[in-house]
Amino acid sequence: MSKVSIIGAGEVGAACASCLADRDFVNEIVIVDVKPGLAEGKALDMRQSAALKRFDTNIKGYTGDYSFTANSDVVVITSGITRKPGMERSDLIATNAGIVREVSQQVANYSSNAVIVVVSNPLDVLCYCAWKSSGFPSNRVLGMSGQLDVARYKSFIAESLNVSTKDIQALILGGHGKTMVPMPRYTTIGGIPIRNLLGEEKVQEAIHRTQLGGEEIINHLGRSGWFAAGAAICEMVEAIVCNQRRVFTACAYLEGEYGYRDIYLGVPVILGQQGVEKVIELDLDPDDQIRFDESQKEVRETLELMKNILR
Repeated sequence: MSKVSIIGAGEVGAACASCLADRDFVNEIVIVDVKPGLAEGKALDMRQSAALKRFDTNIKGYTGDYSFTANSDVVVITSGITRKPGMERSDLIATNAGIVREVSQQVANYSSNAVIVVVSNPLDVLCYCAWKSSGFPSNRVLGMSGQLDVARYKSFIAESLNVSTKDIQALILGGHGKTMVPMPRYTTIGGIPIRNLLGEEKVQEAIHRTQLGGEEIINHLGRSGWFAAGAAICEMVEAIVCNQRRVFTACAYLEGEYGYRDIYLGVPVILGQQGVEKVIELDLDPDDQIRFDESQKEVRETLELMKNILR
């Protein structure tokens, strides 16, 4: 019997729950939110779609009661305020760090063997917050950002080449923000290196658009998006619950890999039942290393800010 709990019944949490139910590999999904009736209503609506979508997953919603999340295999943390126009991810830190700290402690109380997947922003430092607050081993606390960023990168490449996203393999390193490092060197279309098919100007255009991918949606909607994020979380949860040992870009704790310590950053990992089962280290050329260093420095600055706030 597999159980996944989602903390936060907003658009991202609901999109994740719906995607998980549609794939029908989880026995039970529990959604918890602080707003009375929100989790219950969305869970009921999704449950009533089961006969039409033909899934058997049981979906339940509760207001503020974490006891119903007990013995979860995976807990997804989406709770917190979302970005609005003009806001940086770091602007969310004071409010969301407090929320993630409280949620992580509740998760540890009720599901001591769970894997935590953090989605709340600023994601890299909130992974660190969840790790410290839960007391879990670092491999069982990770962040979703890489899968979403890679999906955006693939979509922009597919748009430029007019090809299917299914044939694109790509990689992004670093923090979940403007300093993220899309890697054309490790980007292929049907096994063909991207620069064999796409001019450098278009490659850089896809990179730039990926780095600002969240802002582009915010400019249209007035808030951050949810469909792609929900699907990205779903893929990660499936890899964990089904022990698929898939190679994904995820926000993982580094203990010397790539020359960094005591920090969460986006890197390629093997994802399985125990969470991050291995961090994959790649050879970086000097330019890639410089950009990765810049991203790491920005994340570390935000991390120090969060540590000061939570003292």
